[in-house]
Amino acid sequence: MSGGDSVGLLIHPQVDSGLPALQAARKFLKERGLQVWEVRRDGLAGELDRHVSGTRLLVTLGGDGTLLHGGRLAAEAGIPLLGVNLGRLGFLTELEAGDLVKGLRQFFAGDYRQEERTLIECVVRRGRRRVQRSLALNEAVVHRGADPGLIRLRVSVDGQELGVIDADGVLVATATGSTAYALALGGPILEPDLMDLVIVPMNPFALTVRPVVCTPSRSLTVELPKHQAILQIDGSSTAPLRSGDLVSIAAYGRRLRIVRFSPPERFYHLLRQKLGWGLPLVPYPEEKRQR
Repeated sequence: MSGGDSVGLLIHPQVDSGLPALQAARKFLKERGLQVWEVRRDGLAGELDRHVSGTRLLVTLGGDGTLLHGGRLAAEAGIPLLGVNLGRLGFLTELEAGDLVKGLRQFFAGDYRQEERTLIECVVRRGRRRVQRSLALNEAVVHRGADPGLIRLRVSVDGQELGVIDADGVLVATATGSTAYALALGGPILEPDLMDLVIVPMNPFALTVRPVVCTPSRSLTVELPKHQAILQIDGSSTAPLRSGDLVSIAAYGRRLRIVRFSPPERFYHLLRQKLGWGLPLVPYPEEKRQR
């Protein structure tokens, strides 16, 4: 297989392979002389490894979770990603299913822009050993798991101790993740192309422990002095942490390139339309008509 001659389709396990939008996309791509490889979400890593040198575009068909899964691997491989919403919210995706062929046509005509998103790299060290490495597009969370009590966490920035907190845990989010779990915890919303990271404590005992925004050049560490915990990546994969473990978190060297056909300011429209930002709980009659 020569370079640059295939398109990958990452499909949510519950999506019917006979979906009309999928059939139309296959037909369009093959008519252009492109090979199409498909994989269900759980098998992406091995499939992408086999096709990485020849893949021009990775298309995710599902919801935001499918995009997150594909985004981590597409970023490592340096492949642009196009998200198609077949889920419920679709905050991160660009197209609805009926617009897929139109979007593919625009992509191959060069009529699109690329929106770069920062990822974070998480490394768990146990003594002198590195026991795990993960990438996150949304967030990395160190939390108490099933432990009913608070856990103690030592948080440092560039080797300087920021503080010791007693909390349910601590979350480090990207700009992409600032509209997800971090938002529910009271963190700030960042514009999607910002490279900054957000440290968000989870239900801290001390009222003075508030979210902190860091520049992407900072290296963060979370240490567990005496408790066990769980490391969770993008709300899916988890790993157990032991007392004494050190979790290092930093901006990843490569950014995810998301294919966009809409203008950058659409982000603010989505905040209102899909997250309900600024919608009055009790609108005036004329506001009801506008909505």
